[in-house]
Amino acid sequence: MNDDQLGGIALIAGAVAGLVTMSLHPTGHDLAAPGQFAPAALRAAAVHALAIAGMPLSFLGALALARRLDAPPRLGTAGLVTFGFALLASMVAAAVSGFVGPRVMREILDAAEPARQGGHMLLDYNYRLNQAFARMYVVASSAAIILWSAAIVRTRALPTGLGVYGLVMAPLVMLAVLSGHARLDVHGFGLIVLAQSLWLIVAGARLLRFRAP
Repeated sequence: MNDDQLGGIALIAGAVAGLVTMSLHPTGHDLAAPGQFAPAALRAAAVHALAIAGMPLSFLGALALARRLDAPPRLGTAGLVTFGFALLASMVAAAVSGFVGPRVMREILDAAEPARQGGHMLLDYNYRLNQAFARMYVVASSAAIILWSAAIVRTRALPTGLGVYGLVMAPLVMLAVLSGHARLDVHGFGLIVLAQSLWLIVAGARLLRFRAP
């Protein structure tokens, strides 16, 4: 099995990890429901741990993709650097959402009424921090897909249809997020992950078809 094929497997595995994370991601209502906090918090920690574990795989897959697409003016490498920045932002967002948020909510539930106000302020800050890094991830990952898609259309190293899809989908995602029309809650962010994962899975599947010389 060559580097392209290993990279394709890694790219697909990372994308699938993101899809599983969003499909099982609990909502704030799940955490606040009476008697449901403990299982919801455990599920939040598990799915975000899965997402973080999948990020190195995504980067390894992106590295193989960038090497396959890399040619002057080095759009593949530019996409790799941008995607690495996106994964860093995503790691922070996942840690804040999956580990910090439930811990703060647990302390709010256990605290006496006068102390809960400060806990709610901290929880709101945690939410805003998560949203900021989630937006960074969406914009940077979309920019990486645009760069890779442009390289695909230019070099035809992968099917042109994949490049066209990326050049249409990624700018629309960026515009929706930056304009405020797309909410990065579980459902909105899940749709974005689905749209991007489709591109990544197809790209990974095409890498699997390259044979060693």
